[in-house]
Amino acid sequence: MLGGKKILLGITGGIAAYKTTFLVRLFIKAGAEVKVILTESALSFVTPLTLAALSKNPVLTSFIKEEEESVDWNNHVDLGLWADLMLIAPTTANTLSKMASGTCDNLLLAIYLSAKCPVFFAPAMDLDMYKHPTTKASLKKLQTFGNIMIPAGQGELASGLFGEGRMAEPEDILRLMQEYLSSNLPLKGKKILITAGPTYEAIDPVRFVGNHSSGLMGFELANAAANLGGEIVLVSGPSNLKAKNPSIEIVRVVSAQEMFNAVHRYYKECDIAICAAAVSDYRPSRVYEQKIKKESETLQIDFVKNKDILLSMGDKKKNQYLVGFALETENEVENAKKKLKKKNLDAIVLNSLNDKDAGFGKRTNKITFIDKNLEIKTFEVKNKAEVALDILNEIIIRGHA
Repeated sequence: MLGGKKILLGITGGIAAYKTTFLVRLFIKAGAEVKVILTESALSFVTPLTLAALSKNPVLTSFIKEEEESVDWNNHVDLGLWADLMLIAPTTANTLSKMASGTCDNLLLAIYLSAKCPVFFAPAMDLDMYKHPTTKASLKKLQTFGNIMIPAGQGELASGLFGEGRMAEPEDILRLMQEYLSSNLPLKGKKILITAGPTYEAIDPVRFVGNHSSGLMGFELANAAANLGGEIVLVSGPSNLKAKNPSIEIVRVVSAQEMFNAVHRYYKECDIAICAAAVSDYRPSRVYEQKIKKESETLQIDFVKNKDILLSMGDKKKNQYLVGFALETENEVENAKKKLKKKNLDAIVLNSLNDKDAGFGKRTNKITFIDKNLEIKTFEVKNKAEVALDILNEIIIRGHA
């Protein structure tokens, strides 16, 4: 959920500030970019050097930043616009009151008032302070502004008292932020099956027939779909790629038959299936148990047809939205339309090897999306991560997600 997100973390002066070092690490591990703002009182609890090292960004503490030969300033408006998410943790009673009243006497509060993104806050203070009517009023008022409260937990407090007011643990903050984001995602709750990469068909123990597919298009589709809230099963042929989103379940296969078996293990339960794998159409009729020796000038190998995975999915389709890929070299659109109809697809993504920036082994692609009503939409050359989003948006726009 947080992969690629830009997060502003505001830290105020409470003992719970020590937990933010762990929080920054969790954000970075989740793939986010983090910038940290400290209030002056927070400097008593955690050091800028530690947070800068963990976030890999300079830590901001005031409006003015003094360079060796000049004086510059930290632009609170730019910072507020930069962020996808803002979190203030710990949020002390003092900062809560200022946020609620609109007081602006430090950089953190100026950024808060300038932020255009969702703002999360994690209260942390002693028991009696947390229960005070003014604190309760501030908490309620901030939520009417649309800010998202991460409730304080119960436990031993710095004063020695036991009760409510303890800042939520970093893992809980991360989980609650992810849950908030996922609840608004268009593919939330959708089970999505994606195939990727080539298949290899063995000739003997050391040789095989395959193709040049890297699997990148399928992996980018899986990553984008997971970031949009989908539950992803990625069936991949031989590829060195790894999933960027840890929620993706990867099933590794080698041959077309193995991919066929894996796909039909998950297909019944899925809502959307996107078949981006470059599956071998044929396999050797015989697999030699020993390496074939180089004994003659020619070698003849008979091939037999593999099961058509996409056709079998079309035949068994019930409520699934099924998308195939077509890599063509001539009569591209007409051939893609024929494949769309023959295999009972809901949509097909057309690649042409005549486009120099599309095809196997490239980081870019140029696609044409054709749905079952033969509506055609052509996209410009883009990197495959952007292409993946275009494909998923077309599925969502058509009301199938």
